[in-house]
Amino acid sequence: MSATAEVSYEEAMALAMKLHREGRLEAAAKLYDTLRRMDPKDPNPVHFLGVLQQSRGRTEDGLALMRESVAMDPEVPDWHSNLGNVLLEAGRVEEAADAYEEATRLAPERADIQNNLGVLRREQKRFADSEAAYRRAIALDPEFVDAHTNLGNLLHATSRDEAAMVSYCEALALKPANVRARQALGMAYYTLGRFEEASRVYAEWLRDEPDSPEARHHLAACSGDDVPGRAPDDYVEKVFDGFANSFDAKLAHLHYRAPELVAQLVDELLGEARADRVVLDAGCGTGLCGPLLKPHARQLIGVDLSAGMLAKAEPRQVYDGLAKAELTAFIEGEPAGRYDLIVSADTLCYFGDLAAVTRASARALAPGGWLVFTVEGLAEDSAEDFHLNPHGRYTHAEPYLRRVLAQAGLALRSLEPAHLRTEGGKPVGGFLVAAGCEPAAARSS
Repeated sequence: MSATAEVSYEEAMALAMKLHREGRLEAAAKLYDTLRRMDPKDPNPVHFLGVLQQSRGRTEDGLALMRESVAMDPEVPDWHSNLGNVLLEAGRVEEAADAYEEATRLAPERADIQNNLGVLRREQKRFADSEAAYRRAIALDPEFVDAHTNLGNLLHATSRDEAAMVSYCEALALKPANVRARQALGMAYYTLGRFEEASRVYAEWLRDEPDSPEARHHLAACSGDDVPGRAPDDYVEKVFDGFANSFDAKLAHLHYRAPELVAQLVDELLGEARADRVVLDAGCGTGLCGPLLKPHARQLIGVDLSAGMLAKAEPRQVYDGLAKAELTAFIEGEPAGRYDLIVSADTLCYFGDLAAVTRASARALAPGGWLVFTVEGLAEDSAEDFHLNPHGRYTHAEPYLRRVLAQAGLALRSLEPAHLRTEGGKPVGGFLVAAGCEPAAARSS
């Protein structure tokens, strides 16, 4: 350990943790490894190396190290809590429960651990227990902003929006720049039909943070002013880069069905999988569709705007190429007729105006190729083609979908209502769509 030969073990450990906090993960990992070899009985470098590995996307390695450290010293409440956090993020709820319950037993007066327990109980749908844990956290630390915000989210999810607004206001009083509380308070106002107050929340946020893509986008959704034709790139990147680590587990909790639905429709359209097609997974995210599409693909390409999501897709090792790009621009840059199949699962809900992306897809499809996608559905009695909702996604009207596909030169094969996922205990309805590129249309594009 030449770099640390003149420092004590304790100083080297402090340096490793400093490197870790600063994001210098490779250097920190090497130093943690060195410290493990120097003192195999010390669980500290084992635990923090586990935390580091998880943050690099190596969840199983991280969990193994964290479990090893807990076995070496089972009396550290933070380590049980950290283990619970990683297990919960991985969707392993019951294992997380064991870890959080042990942390609570060891440190019943810790507000942060009670808050974590509240998050767990909500995931278990034990809403009364979740509320009790959040309120216990607040009683222990009345200035704990995350506990106020999480309590507000729970109350909002259980249709107690007036009470939720009190919690969000408490959080904002403690930390006026709290992004989560601001966004949620605006949503609560909107849910109650108090649109002017919702708009005011987002306008004040935008005034304080003029460069915030979230404030700008949600203000447009609530006010109806300056509504963009699609969600801005910086908004999409910020939302999904922040969501990448927990994306798969969270969608599993929401009974997310879009990949399964598009894959079933692709199987019906293409028949027996022959691995002879060039396929684009448009908005591939963490790659949930990739394994379902691969049997049909001679070449499978994924494109997404979020670097964080692509970092999760790459280890699946099903894509022949992954590109970070805005979807329409990427497809427009591809050679005409390159793709036999373009699939977009739950991505076009971040587009309102679908004209450009459907035209680009029609051009990029080979004669006889297919475009298969999902969108969220607009109410049948709406006069709009599409609508930007306060959660930041667009919903689309069925007549508009038919019209925009025809204008792009695509022949509609099927347009069926679909249950895409569950949110707040309610089904999110939309459409599952397939349109084909006829030879004449393809050649004239």
